[in-house]
Amino acid sequence: MLKHLLALLCCFLLCACTPVLKSNHLKSGLSYTRHVNIRYNGFKRSYRLHVPVRWESSKPLPLVIVIHGAFETARSMEKQTGFSDLSDRENFFVLYPNGIGIFGLLQHWNAGHCCGKAASDDVDDVGFIEQAIEDACRIVNVDRRRIYMVGFSNGGMLTHRFGSEHSNRLAAIAPLAAAIGGRSGPRASLWQIKAPEAPLPVIIFHGLQDKAVPYEGGLAKGKVGGREYLSVAASAKFWLQQNRCAPRAEIVSLYQGRVIRSTWRGCRDNIQVQLHTLKNWGHVWPGPHFTDALPADHPLHGYDAANVIWQFFKNFPR
Repeated sequence: MLKHLLALLCCFLLCACTPVLKSNHLKSGLSYTRHVNIRYNGFKRSYRLHVPVRWESSKPLPLVIVIHGAFETARSMEKQTGFSDLSDRENFFVLYPNGIGIFGLLQHWNAGHCCGKAASDDVDDVGFIEQAIEDACRIVNVDRRRIYMVGFSNGGMLTHRFGSEHSNRLAAIAPLAAAIGGRSGPRASLWQIKAPEAPLPVIIFHGLQDKAVPYEGGLAKGKVGGREYLSVAASAKFWLQQNRCAPRAEIVSLYQGRVIRSTWRGCRDNIQVQLHTLKNWGHVWPGPHFTDALPADHPLHGYDAANVIWQFFKNFPR
């Protein structure tokens, strides 16, 4: 009990130190908290917005939406992914939405087939993300032709879902450690994202040793209730078919064979689908927050998925 109270206290103290987002008081190089006019259990939904250090109010900049996994937060996602630091170097805005939870904890998303109370209550997280994007666009000068979405785990599943339902609003998506569908339990029906209306560039990352969302699909290891997911191959095949890509991939081995990059070209509108398979990697964000802790001679020491994603995104304005 004491542990939970301390966690709540820390959360409140951190929130108190976060500046509130107001359009007439923006400063570059800072992350702001913003509440939107959507409530869940009496609490307003919120997001964080990072304004890059070279921001100029008159110049439209790209926007990258970065969605945390289950039981994480916008703040922890900002820390783990390094997207705010990257935005300072590359000059784009970053929007980190917060899922539903209790006092800012145990936050998660309704990705259709997953997860938790958000899915069982059919929370309109797609609608919330839409409103968060529009709210940010009213406050800062966003280039609407360059709005991108990234998500990890449960957030990656929501990224798949949002991309399929709003392909005309995004320029590209990057789901990591995620699936396009599955079952919440052995008696549940299979749920899968629907066909998008427009072609959409997609870059997927997944670890071969991921036990929470298995690469080959099937039951999640160590989870109560028999939750299962579709495979990474099913996710790639879905987007290949929807984007009408050429069936043969260009396969390249990187980082001494620890990363296998498969690229499908010949898609509609000259877009691409990429799959980055990480060997000996589990259900963890593949970035410096974790990879810097690897031995200096490890092939993935310093590996930064955020930078790889951004280099992919830059090729595809809508």
